[in-house]
This record gives sequence, structure tokens and C-alpha cells, in this order.
Amino acid sequence: MINEQPRKWQRIVVTGAGGQLGAELAHLPKAEGIEIIALSRSELDVTDSEQCRAVLAQHHPDAIIHCGAYTAVDKAESEPDEAFRVNGAGTRNLAVAAQEAGIKLCYISTDYVFDGKSAVPYNEYDNTNPQTVYGKSKLAGEYAVQTMHNRFFIVRTSWVFGKYGNNFIKTMLKMGTERERLKVVSDQLGSPTYTYDLALFLVELVQTENYGIYHASNTGVCSWHEFAQAIFEESGIKIQVDPCTTDEFPRPAPRPAYSVMDHSAIRSNNLQQLRPWREALQHYLKDSE
Repeated sequence: MINEQPRKWQRIVVTGAGGQLGAELAHLPKAEGIEIIALSRSELDVTDSEQCRAVLAQHHPDAIIHCGAYTAVDKAESEPDEAFRVNGAGTRNLAVAAQEAGIKLCYISTDYVFDGKSAVPYNEYDNTNPQTVYGKSKLAGEYAVQTMHNRFFIVRTSWVFGKYGNNFIKTMLKMGTERERLKVVSDQLGSPTYTYDLALFLVELVQTENYGIYHASNTGVCSWHEFAQAIFEESGIKIQVDPCTTDEFPRPAPRPAYSVMDHSAIRSNNLQQLRPWREALQHYLKDSE
């Protein structure tokens, strides 16, 4: 009988490969010792518990980065059952299957689990109080991971942008070619997060045993208005950007006024902080040329 040598590489399954973050993970440069298996919704539907078991048995990963989610924030207000089916029950299915197979699980969550009423950055252990169906459904996923799995990472992030899919930067650049003046909300504060930087952090994180809840965003704070100004400055586009209030642009789902998150878990576990958001913006724009 031949003794099977232990694998020296890390095999990571990524769900939601069609989304912004999942696609970024799928397209990361090949790293020595890392194999990423990126699965789209058609290849792994987390709402099907038996499919979760079958796919994990097929690939035998060391870790899962669960990016697959229902992310239509406004639409979720009129489709709560679907949001909870994917973000709550779907995450539970994956957590149960991963626990049974002894696979680490990293669940991607959101700043929307907080109410946005703080005046100081949210710590990983601050009380959650989601104000939207989307936020509540993502928190349901957090609860499922914490109760169904014993080797988990929960990573909350915010204001995500990257080269795959639509994002705020692409919207601003398009409007910058069509208008001479526009209004952007100035009373919402947060930290933009570059999917490339977040993806590198996640791959590093799942190789550790430092389980728990993390807040991960690019460092620094800005309003959407300040973010828009920086986008146009870095792109060399001349346009008048006027500040406005959230009330001037009502949406079905309320947006958090304050989404800034403290990165205490990253610091306490001696992990690498994500770079300042403006540096990340510069990299994104250069990479998109």
C-alpha cells in the first residue's frame, strides 16, 4: 500500500466567482503553494445543501472563502425571503457541510450589520443592529457560521470596488464624461475597499489558525463626496462635484451614515493592514487603463 504524502499546498474554494470579490480571487496571480478553485452560482448553489456536500467532497479544499451572496441592497427590501434564503440558509448549508468535512470557512460580511449611528469606528465586538433586510440577512449568515462551525473567520468589509463588475468608481468616471457638474452624498462616512487588496488579505488569513471576526477595509476615512473628488483628481477629469445630503437621494433601503470599522483583530493577530484607500484607488485606476 502506498502512503499518500500530505499536501504541501493550500486548496481554497471560492464561492460567488461571478461577483466583484469572487472574480478578484479567481483572477489573482498564481501564488506558490496556493490553488484557488473559483465556483460560480451555477457550479455551487449554496441554497442546495446536498450540492454543498457533493462539491466539497469533489474538491477536498483546505478552506472556503464564501463570497457568494444576495447583494441587491434595495431589492432585498421587497424580496426578504430570497435575501434570507441565500445569505442566511445558504450560508448555514455551507457551514454545516464544511464542518462535517473539517474545512475552514471564511464568510464575507458587511458594514450593514451595524446601524451606522456611531461616531467612532466600529470594533469587531460592538453590538450589531442592522437597519435593512440585506444587513439582517448577512447577520443571519454570521450567526449560522458561528453556531454551525468551529473553525471560522467572519470578515466584514465596506464600500467595495474592483475591476470586475460595477462599482462607484466606474459610475463616477462614466458621469464625468457626460456632465460638467454633479451632486454626491457628503453625509455618509466610510472606508473604500479595493477587492485586490482584500483578496490578498483573505488568502493570507485562511492560511492561519487565527479564527474569529475581522474588519477589513483599506485604511483611512472619507465621504462619498470626498471619494468622488479623489476619483476625478486622480483621473485628471475636470468636473464640479457638489456635496448633498442622503435625504436628497432617498433609496428603498437606508444607507448607514457611518460605516467606518476599526481593524483591531488585524492588529492583534499581527496581520498586514490594507493600504490607504487613496493608494488603492491609484492602483485601481492604473490597472484599469
